[in-house]
Amino acid sequence: MRVEKVQLLNEIGNTLEKSDYIFLITYKGLKVSDFSELRGSLGKFNAECHVLKNRMIRKAAEKKGIKGLSELKLTGDTALVSGKGDAGPVAKALMVYSKAHEQVSPKAGYLEGAMVSKGDITAIASLPSRDALRSQLLGVLLAPSRNLVTILNVKASEIVNVLNAYKDKKEKSN
Repeated sequence: MRVEKVQLLNEIGNTLEKSDYIFLITYKGLKVSDFSELRGSLGKFNAECHVLKNRMIRKAAEKKGIKGLSELKLTGDTALVSGKGDAGPVAKALMVYSKAHEQVSPKAGYLEGAMVSKGDITAIASLPSRDALRSQLLGVLLAPSRNLVTILNVKASEIVNVLNAYKDKKEKSN
């Protein structure tokens, strides 16, 4: 194998190994200007998009021991979208872009040590952001204590109301 290919294989392998998420997309028939626009929209989320040969992706995955990717049967044009951090916004950006440009569609992905399908990528894109999910979880966790305080306040106010009514009754009788 030529030195250039070995170096490219190592770079692809390092990208696969260091990325928190990997999405493989098809882009057949997409204009260069539109592809640049896609790269720009992914760049907002610190994601990178590279056009690679299917065979090179498989070989790099095999070399790095990424079993699911090395066994994936890829055909046609493939671009690899990768990055660090939350995969949700990137998946959402890909799905929004694919609605505007039907040439772009997800093929598969690799997330947290497991392969994900096209349907999984669509599902990830439909999820709320990580911060929104955290706030929802916090709301669920705080609900029992908030309800307890509310109930205790209601009971205390009922006791105060009974005492005030008794006081008013005593004052009227005097």
